[in-house]
Amino acid sequence: MIASSVNRLIKSSSNVNHVKRLLYSSSKPSSSRLFCTNTNTPSSFTITEELKEKRKQVERVSVNLISKINTSVLANEIPIQQNRKQKRASIGKLNRNPNNAIRPDSVTPVRSVPDHIQPPPYVLGEEIKDIEMDDDIIIHSAESIEGMRKACKIAKQVLDYAGSLVKIGITTDEIDRLVHDEIIRHNAYPSPLLYKGYPKSICTSINEVVCHGIPDNRPLMEGDILNIDITVYYQGYHGDTSATFSVGNIDDAARNLMMTAENALYSGIKQVRNNAPFKNIGNAIQKVIHKEMLATLPEFCGHGIGKDFHTAPLVLHCANNFDFVMKSGMIFTIEPIVLESTEPHGEWAQWSDGWTTVSKEGGWSAQYEHTVLVTDNGCEILTK
Repeated sequence: MIASSVNRLIKSSSNVNHVKRLLYSSSKPSSSRLFCTNTNTPSSFTITEELKEKRKQVERVSVNLISKINTSVLANEIPIQQNRKQKRASIGKLNRNPNNAIRPDSVTPVRSVPDHIQPPPYVLGEEIKDIEMDDDIIIHSAESIEGMRKACKIAKQVLDYAGSLVKIGITTDEIDRLVHDEIIRHNAYPSPLLYKGYPKSICTSINEVVCHGIPDNRPLMEGDILNIDITVYYQGYHGDTSATFSVGNIDDAARNLMMTAENALYSGIKQVRNNAPFKNIGNAIQKVIHKEMLATLPEFCGHGIGKDFHTAPLVLHCANNFDFVMKSGMIFTIEPIVLESTEPHGEWAQWSDGWTTVSKEGGWSAQYEHTVLVTDNGCEILTK
């Protein structure tokens, strides 16, 4: 799940160029203040009637969103319809059906979570704070790192399970249902569920949906590619990971897109080490992507993670001049989105559901993600 503050930054900017100017600005301070996490983690969770009522209030936002989406589907309203006409010139060459554009489908009700499962504070009504570029970056304690290892291990296992479900004919809603149950089986909470009104337990982004796709009743089709984004909350910590999966036989362009996205991720991870500048990550990632004549999406970033779903730092996946420095004990995600585009930096639009983000040109995208810990000798991939 990509950092919420990036979405806020995007929405608050009248045009994308404002955000891109921020990416290439060199006026930021040379380092960020550091502090340790509070290591007092509750050993058990008991929900009270008061907390149940707060959870219901939070859930109403998601329920209303589902109703809005389903009403739109019934009325045959296709948000941002003009983007469907902006197909890439090479779409015929790719042997893709231009009538197979992703469009909204019906969404099932919010799934329940047993009362014994500890939810994140935002599910119980706690305010979600937006991240600023120069916020303090957490140095995790030994206890916090161990908590993150446990959460990330579960996230990895759940992602593997989710990938095993991908096949022709299954709906992303069915994948969400099965993955939701699998997360509960691990005594964890699906972090996306009820986060700022998000109505499902995972994000499923098909073909030209670049991120934050809401699972629905569209069956997967031969030749689709699907990104599944998993975040779990376990014993007070979030673990975050994602991968892109092929559905049946895919064309060579889609295969190269997926391979490039995975290579871009690992090229960024190779830059993670104590005292190295964060900009090394984005610079390495962009080189891999542009070498294949594919595009980055500069506005979508990795993020710090721990007891909070999203924290500083924001990790850019494109060339930039930010000189914040990595330190041992920092934990963050790296999750580049790679896009088919006629431009080096792709453009996107958002559906009226406020979440689903699609390529303006109709080009497909792929994404892979890991949560990493900076160590004295390099890094530890917590979700591998």
